Amino acid sequence: MSVTAESAAPTLVVNGTHIDLIERGSGRPLLFLHAENGIEPALPAIDELAKGARVIAPTHPGFGRSELPKGTRTVDDLSYFYLDMLDQLDLRDLTVVGVSLGAWIAAEIAVKSAARFARLVMANAVGIKVGDRETRDIVDIFALTEKEFIDIAYAEPLRGTRDYKALPDAEVLAAARAREATARFAWNPYFHNPRLKSRLHRIHIPTLFLWGAHDRMLSESYGRAYAELIPGARFELIDRAGHFPDHEQPKVFADKVLAFAKAK
Repeated sequence: MSVTAESAAPTLVVNGTHIDLIERGSGRPLLFLHAENGIEPALPAIDELAKGARVIAPTHPGFGRSELPKGTRTVDDLSYFYLDMLDQLDLRDLTVVGVSLGAWIAAEIAVKSAARFARLVMANAVGIKVGDRETRDIVDIFALTEKEFIDIAYAEPLRGTRDYKALPDAEVLAAARAREATARFAWNPYFHNPRLKSRLHRIHIPTLFLWGAHDRMLSESYGRAYAELIPGARFELIDRAGHFPDHEQPKVFADKVLAFAKAK
């Protein structure tokens, strides 16, 4: 790992690709895979998780300042990137926590190999289709204005509202890259991999689904149907939270994750 002079942010190189990486806390390792809205070092959930674990939180390839490996176009591609990263860092007995797009990535990794995983936490996960061909499981966020999206994604929309004119250029660029990368990885098929659903039975580690109860991008029934496809998975609601419970209820979110990680 190295630190760039420009931002003093830690950078990890995996197979020649530079990605930003947040690392905090100590103890058993916890890999945090962020949602499609990106990640910031000041995210309170990171500090809360770091109170009980060694948190490793990469910025996905193509998001933020992280490079995009040539030929990387799908979440399936991202899962192999992270398998290589886990091998490089030699992480073991790992709790993997993913939110939305990050949970989809986590599931794609786990169906290939969960040998390094101890536990899996999926928060407001996307990645599969549970309804029939004529039923839309996930709201089309690309057809919404910023305000419309925030209104359905957050229990308290003010938490997700940003004044882009007042933000530093780096944060505006990160927001633009997050939207671009989300379109690249989740546009078609829309926010799912048609093959993933039939592979979820391969996940044989303790799994917890956390679900922001006020999410209107996804339904609770979608989340419960997803959880039922992973043997033994538990499902828990987080009140006063929408699609990004790590943002809206960081302490509750972290407490539930850490309790699950330490459970016998």
